[in-house]
Amino acid sequence: MKKLLYISVNTKPEHMSTSKTVGREFVNRFLVKNPDYILLENDICNEYIPELHYKYYKDRAELVSGEDYDKLSTEEQQAVDRIKELSDQFVSADAYVIAAPMWSAFFPARLITYIDCVIQKDRVLKINDKEVKGLLDDKKRTAVYIQSSGGIFPKILSGKINHGTNYLEDIFKFIGIKDFHKLMVAGTGKDKLGIEGAEEKAFEEMDKIVEKMSN
Repeated sequence: MKKLLYISVNTKPEHMSTSKTVGREFVNRFLVKNPDYILLENDICNEYIPELHYKYYKDRAELVSGEDYDKLSTEEQQAVDRIKELSDQFVSADAYVIAAPMWSAFFPARLITYIDCVIQKDRVLKINDKEVKGLLDDKKRTAVYIQSSGGIFPKILSGKINHGTNYLEDIFKFIGIKDFHKLMVAGTGKDKLGIEGAEEKAFEEMDKIVEKMSN
């Protein structure tokens, strides 16, 4: 079966988080539309995501193995094993849903740590003296980034302010996932819209994205 990987990025429980609420609804609708998929989940603010350390690597983005791995402490070996696990899980997926709030014109730092764990040599990247190339164009893959924000930003300013969305789209396309979509849950802090209004607007828009990702 195909795999849908849902990555949520918020310390709040789902019922308190706008991004997680909309993310869950998106996942549910996607699975109804695509019953041949199984769901994988990472709630990365509430799971073990290792900070990268030089001891874990023998070369650029290449994890240690063999004798170098054996020299590590038990804790360090667990970190290397977890990085491999996260990277392999990411590579195994066919579709991706990432749900996060906008923080400081970006997203929570935990998501960067996760991405650093995922992007490993010979798993996600080909790295040699001649090129650095993404490897995830080996099959059809699709992704959506769901972002909640208190404000509403005009399109003319979005590219200058919404750095997290721009970064994720760039990095996904670089590693080979060209089919990338965005679902903005904007205006949760606005009096005239609020959380419920922003969520309802996102619910109205998401079926179009689900349809695109399903084709």
